[in-house]
Amino acid sequence: MAADITRAPVSWHGPFSKIRVEAPGCLTKGPKIMRWTLNHKLSNQSRKMKREPTQILFVCASLVMTALTNAAPNATVDAAKEGAHISPYIYGQFIEHIGNIMYRALWAELLDDRKFYFPVAPESPDEAGLQARADGGPARRQRGVGRGRWNPIGPADAVVMDTNNPFVGEHSPLVKPAGDEPRGICQKGVSFVKGTAYNGRIHLAGASGAKVFLAVRWLDAAGSEKAGLVVPLSETTPLSTNFQKFTFSFVAPESGPARFEIVGRGSGWFKVGAVSLMPSNNLFGFKPEAIAALKQIRAGVYRFPGGNFVSAHEWRDAIGDPDKRPPTWDPVWRAMQPNDIGTDEFMTLCKLLEVEPYITVNAGLGDAWSAAQYVEYANGTTNTPMGALRAANGHPEPYRVKFWGIGNEMWGFTYQFGAMKPEDFAFKHNQFAKAMRKVDPSITLLASGAMPDTMIGSRESLSFGTNLVPEYFSRADWTGMLLSNCFDHFDMLSEHFYNYAGTHFDLAQGKQVPNDPNEPVTDWMRRPANHVRIKYEHYKDYERLFPRLAKEPKPLAISEWAYAGTYKYPTYPAIAWALHEMIRHSELIKMANYTFATALLKTDGTNVTLNANGLVFMLYSRYFGAVPVAVTGDAPQPKPTAPFGAEQPRVNAGSDTFPLDVVAAWAKDRAALTVAVLNPTDAEQSLRLKITGAKLTGAGTLRRLAPPAPDTKEPVLTETQISAVP
Repeated sequence: MAADITRAPVSWHGPFSKIRVEAPGCLTKGPKIMRWTLNHKLSNQSRKMKREPTQILFVCASLVMTALTNAAPNATVDAAKEGAHISPYIYGQFIEHIGNIMYRALWAELLDDRKFYFPVAPESPDEAGLQARADGGPARRQRGVGRGRWNPIGPADAVVMDTNNPFVGEHSPLVKPAGDEPRGICQKGVSFVKGTAYNGRIHLAGASGAKVFLAVRWLDAAGSEKAGLVVPLSETTPLSTNFQKFTFSFVAPESGPARFEIVGRGSGWFKVGAVSLMPSNNLFGFKPEAIAALKQIRAGVYRFPGGNFVSAHEWRDAIGDPDKRPPTWDPVWRAMQPNDIGTDEFMTLCKLLEVEPYITVNAGLGDAWSAAQYVEYANGTTNTPMGALRAANGHPEPYRVKFWGIGNEMWGFTYQFGAMKPEDFAFKHNQFAKAMRKVDPSITLLASGAMPDTMIGSRESLSFGTNLVPEYFSRADWTGMLLSNCFDHFDMLSEHFYNYAGTHFDLAQGKQVPNDPNEPVTDWMRRPANHVRIKYEHYKDYERLFPRLAKEPKPLAISEWAYAGTYKYPTYPAIAWALHEMIRHSELIKMANYTFATALLKTDGTNVTLNANGLVFMLYSRYFGAVPVAVTGDAPQPKPTAPFGAEQPRVNAGSDTFPLDVVAAWAKDRAALTVAVLNPTDAEQSLRLKITGAKLTGAGTLRRLAPPAPDTKEPVLTETQISAVP
């Protein structure tokens, strides 16, 4: 049996490509030759094995129409020769607070800077003379509609930022009403959907003579109001000098961007502490459309909160009453963080997505005591101080977080907050591990490693020595340092890699260089898979040089990985190939976390779906097997032309079925056999596929991911029931 998918580049508008597959028949009626031609398709086919259904998944790629030029490789799937179970965590995801990407993609909050980190200011202020904040943040917000985002209603001096008993943070806006003239604050560009219900809350303090209300106004092109609504707040409950929480709700009478106003009339003064506005259908603060899309991927595990972000993050800033969490300045990514998505919200997200949480602690500017307290907050009983605090925050049951990473890229000496010399960090890592395990000995600790490929590609090897290519177990081999100094103080090795669509690291030049425009498409598609392969090869070198590792394995977690940027080809066949390589090394690679889960979403208004990369994760996580089986062939992948190191392994990634790539696996219960075939070329290809060790019978399902027309950019997933092998 055989089949394939084709992938058209996102910007390509040519005719459909074709892929032909041939295989001995697997039906009970006897052998025959099947020919199956697919147009731009990611396909899955199911069969029965003796008394049980056997599923066959085919994943292939072809980019442009050309004539068939290569002899079909032969591939044999030996269903009786099994490997180590495939961890469901290889489909894991990573989310990080980089600016507002998590809030923009996942969080339902409609208002920006809802706790007033930035001063309320006119829309186009004179920037002369403004001073930066003491914490390093800019004097005024630089994104959004208007430089202040929150703008005054009425004269600019009608609103001041009061530092006397602010509700949260450093200050709260204080407004002085002027009789019937409206005074207050507003935010432009808040988007609504007609007929949708919205709920909110606001904390107010003030004199009893101030009457405060909310207004939402939709304006036409000329600036005239075309629709609006008013919500009284202090009509029945007068304001007092202490902050009170007022709740409100309304149904939007109009769609599109509007002006959200907090307005007062009368006399005296009023202060706004914090305000929130969300669609009423939010899921504990999360966008239900985003949750539904991401839940299609059985990711297994999510990593949080960073990333480089974590090295300057104080986890306590993001727990407790969200309205009372002070907004803070993130010096890593130079952005304000509202701290609305903290530990408890992350745990809620994991529950909604049915995944395991994986938390990285701050080993940059953080300390072992804080890390241990974090473990206690997550896993401690209510009899512990931090467990009691968690319960006071509304979560009495321990979260039982299993996976904990100690620091992020602490080898990044030129950029990582809190980075230090290798020997110093070895001591720090061990202190963290001891403190965290003392709180909960059952946790799985991940060490922040960097094998030579990473140290070369980042050029961080030169921060610890004079050679770009570090020797194993030298100061510039960060993973080797962890193995030799911290072996008893971690359970898994965390490694990262990134490939970039338009460039690659050239070992001879010692830097990132543009791709050759004539580079074979298979070389470009193979890059992420090669990065997986080189991690495997480095690990085997460590086993040879450090025999204890062979006796006491430390599984790999590729805690960050991606093919970043855009190019003339789409990346999703390359993503599939990287997953293939992880599957081939299932005995070693037990986790991977794609950067980022939010990058797998496609948003059109309020409609959120998986993009092409997301659909690849969905298909493999749902329909690929759990127990890999042997795949052999008669067409080895080409030998490398570049020297070993950086992005180039000694042996190119892929099965011996060039130019195709094939992996196969049983379902956990051995009821289904899945075969994935990837064609990453720009030509029609054939494959002769033989399956041994299993007798396939009966009907099945064919799933295809394909652009519906040659001039369509986005693929569409279809599913067809079939009763015979095509």
